[in-house]
Amino acid sequence: MTVRRVVPNIQSEAAQESREFYGLLGFEEVMNHGWIMTLASPTTPAAQISIMTQDRTAPVTPDMSVEVDDVDAAYAAVRDSGAEIVHPLQDEEWGVRRFFVRDPNGRVVNVLSHRSSR
Repeated sequence: MTVRRVVPNIQSEAAQESREFYGLLGFEEVMNHGWIMTLASPTTPAAQISIMTQDRTAPVTPDMSVEVDDVDAAYAAVRDSGAEIVHPLQDEEWGVRRFFVRDPNGRVVNVLSHRSSR
């Protein structure tokens, strides 16, 4: 399994202010669904931050997202380890397949693959 990128998710009701603040550090908006906005470095596109009001289709807002090349393999490995699955593996309307798992520190990790890259 290959990790493609890791993105911290910042829960915030101040999305515009966050975009302006992280813009001072060189980040630019690359995606905005209203409830989640992703900012990336124009020179290193995998360096990203996501700002979310809340996750629209899951019971909790994840602390971070990990994009992998094979989310089904990641799901099987995590499930078999006995880790707590917080949100089941499913396809989302915006083109990702994902699940949430709780890490040993209690953080919720959104593990995903873009469906077009599976």
